[in-house]
Amino acid sequence: QVQLVESGGGLVTAGGSLRLSCTASKSTFSLATMGWYRQAPGNQHELVAIMSSVGTTTYGDSVKGRFTVSRDNAKNTVYLQMNSLKPEDTAVYYCNLKLGIINIWGQGTQVTVSS
Repeated sequence: QVQLVESGGGLVTAGGSLRLSCTASKSTFSLATMGWYRQAPGNQHELVAIMSSVGTTTYGDSVKGRFTVSRDNAKNTVYLQMNSLKPEDTAVYYCNLKLGIINIWGQGTQVTVSS
């Protein structure tokens, strides 16, 4: 069973930056679509950014131009660089791995943006 371990969340003031990391425990990572979703209290689960195994990216409308997803297959790690953070970006961010019928979530990491 693949496990995902996230890191990099925290508290930042508006306009600041954070980088999240997510490392998969097995090398099948390189074949999977990897990415990030988030959920704020009272809100639905929301796509943030994903990257396919061939490097195709998809971003949520609210983060386009501010967030960048990338991956290092040699390290089984996907990153989310978050710039120009806004208070409305406050949420728990979840790493996700999809490969065929496999759909795995990380434990989540809290990102809080103060105004």
